[in-house]
Amino acid sequence: MLSMLRLVLVLPLAWLIITEGPLFWIMIIVVLAIATDYFDGRIARWSNTESEWGKVLDPMADKIGGGMVVAALTFQGSIPLWFLIALAIRDSAILVGGGIIRMRTGRILASMWSGKVAVTAVAITASAALLRADAPVLTFCLWASAVLLAYSFIRYMVRFFSIISASGKATDSPA
Repeated sequence: MLSMLRLVLVLPLAWLIITEGPLFWIMIIVVLAIATDYFDGRIARWSNTESEWGKVLDPMADKIGGGMVVAALTFQGSIPLWFLIALAIRDSAILVGGGIIRMRTGRILASMWSGKVAVTAVAITASAALLRADAPVLTFCLWASAVLLAYSFIRYMVRFFSIISASGKATDSPA
């Protein structure tokens, strides 16, 4: 439920960003979204109710939420288009790779720590853009996030090819 609420919060947040609405309401929605993300995982682990659905919905909500915020900031002119494209390519590839792994092995894998760090860096970058940080600060945030996105993408690709390779060997039978 909390992941779905986070998805719902993205629409008014993106609209407020694009229309340059009140920063107060933008920050209220951002804090609510962060809180739902935090408590979603904590409650699931505490109550021992982690689910396959949650393993899909939580990172999906993160990717859609982050992508929509970055897209709104790009549309508004605060974040460059190259950053949005890099984020979209990375997230799309990770989603497709996860789908392939699910079809091949039946497993749904949890997010990697490198991905969580990269998403946190993107959130900091988006916050810097929302708060109209000085150009050198925003530039640093953009490049630091880009490096972390690239690093996490490489880690996801290594895991993907390792799993696909192992699943191929498991299905091979001696002739």
